[in-house]
Amino acid sequence: MRLICLSRVLRLALMALLVVVAGVALLVGGFFFWRDHRPQPVNARVELFDGITFIRDVRQQPRPLVISVVQIELNTPGLSFLVTPSDPVDGHEVRAQTVSQFLHQHDLQLAINGDFFWPWWYHTLFDYYPHDNDPTDVNGFAASQGQVYSEEEETDPRPTLFLSQDNRAGIDQPIGAVYNAISGIPLIVEDGHISDQIKPEEYYAGLHPRTALGLDRDRKTLLLFIVDGRQPNYSEGVTLPELAQIVIEHGAYTAINLDGGGSSTLAIEDSAGRPQILNSPIHASIPGMERPVGNHLGVYARNRSTSP
Repeated sequence: MRLICLSRVLRLALMALLVVVAGVALLVGGFFFWRDHRPQPVNARVELFDGITFIRDVRQQPRPLVISVVQIELNTPGLSFLVTPSDPVDGHEVRAQTVSQFLHQHDLQLAINGDFFWPWWYHTLFDYYPHDNDPTDVNGFAASQGQVYSEEEETDPRPTLFLSQDNRAGIDQPIGAVYNAISGIPLIVEDGHISDQIKPEEYYAGLHPRTALGLDRDRKTLLLFIVDGRQPNYSEGVTLPELAQIVIEHGAYTAINLDGGGSSTLAIEDSAGRPQILNSPIHASIPGMERPVGNHLGVYARNRSTSP
């Protein structure tokens, strides 16, 4: 009798295990189907804040692409900028944060990810660095509100955006005393043309999410760009020459490539004062998941209009 009861218990346990396994398989399969078959959003043009316009440029050629563009009129009253401040710990320059965390902590209205940083690695969903608040260093020149905390290396010069306290902007040429500065690599647009600094390296030629910033010819408009990638049928990423062509089409005369891949994120403050992601970041192969990054570029603005 006891053997019969034990046999029934084992059968029930096995059936329960099979149900759980089948449920997990359905969830995992459903996730991958959703990830690879999401519909693209529609084109949009919205004034987010006074002097700040958001453009969503959705394309099918040369492959599915979702491009986010932000136009910032630098002479707009009430506008100011913030590069991630120094937060030294254990001999490192900053603590890693997601773009949303940076935006929320400093009460910003808009923010994007910034320069490349180190150390960084990604192996699995749980084995990556940095996590939130982990110490890291910025690769390139960086300054926040007059404090320079990352110097350019002579052996590795990188193009830098300088923003003065009164919002005058220059690439590789500070306007007066250094106030806010953020770097990238390489210069992708120079004098309205694709820069010869783009080399035929694997990362430059591969299809990846990308972040870039640029200035128009008169240096009166700052342009921010995010191209989503690694998301089949939604947005599959671009090469650096393709990124350069996109930023030229949107009015950039000079432009810098920033950190891309899973770092590429654009966030704004919504009407309730909470962070809202405007693109589709892809940290750990999960659409919508943000990566903690080394530094950021944030914007203070006023007179919010409507959300996209």
